[in-house]
Amino acid sequence: MIEFLLEPLGYGFVIRGLAAGLLASISCALLSAFVVWRGMAFVGDALSHAILPGIVVAYIFGFSLFFGALGAAAVAVLAIGLISGRRRLKEDTAIGIVFSGLFALGVLMMSRVTTYQDLGHILFGNILGVSRSDLVLMLAVVIVTIVALTISHKEILVASFDPAHSVAIGLSPTLVRYILLFLLALTTVVAIQTVGVILVLSLLVTPAAAASMVSNRLRTIISLSVVMSLVATVFGFYVSYYSDVASGPAIALTLTSFFVVAFVSSRIRESRRRVGEEARSNAPA
Repeated sequence: MIEFLLEPLGYGFVIRGLAAGLLASISCALLSAFVVWRGMAFVGDALSHAILPGIVVAYIFGFSLFFGALGAAAVAVLAIGLISGRRRLKEDTAIGIVFSGLFALGVLMMSRVTTYQDLGHILFGNILGVSRSDLVLMLAVVIVTIVALTISHKEILVASFDPAHSVAIGLSPTLVRYILLFLLALTTVVAIQTVGVILVLSLLVTPAAAASMVSNRLRTIISLSVVMSLVATVFGFYVSYYSDVASGPAIALTLTSFFVVAFVSSRIRESRRRVGEEARSNAPA
């Protein structure tokens, strides 16, 4: 058993890939509850495609693809906030508009200057090609996310569920929206370059969705999301190593299985509760 666990860790690239997966899991899972509760499940997919114009611009002018992607993500966040801030359109509508527009622009630009193979890795990730500098950057993002959520999680919670009350006590729902969107943009840009679009989307949505089947308390949901993400990452990596399959989809499918178990368990509990209530209501006085 020990040999089974230690064999993959004999390779440096596997250790770095696992570390990257764990860091991405922590950062995404911490935001997952807010993404699910605010109905922003589409935002990860949108940002992962909206960064394409920035990547192409960075490629053309020869500077860091990361900063190009981050710049495009910042533009996307500002556009989403501006459109949805008018209150005439919902946030998911704004996300869809920005996502399709920027992605189309990126594809058009990329078709003129390079081939898809040159830039495909930054959209689909290369978790086994993670460098030490990538790990340092991801660790910095995790720290920023933890600090920002620790400082502002109450404000984000109030602004998410009772905007009128948040205004009455002096909070700005618009500022809170931008804080959350920028955290999501930063996390998405960094994680996509290493773990890919599929895994980022899964980590941003599935853990909190599964945890919400178990509890309705924010702290519990966040804690369960992090635990499930970490477990799924480790399990998916070992499945990937011994079954010779891609690690990203293996981790995503593991998270999906967690959700299925939580969903089925929730339905069973609801059915038992209804049966119990009916039995009590039909019992003779």
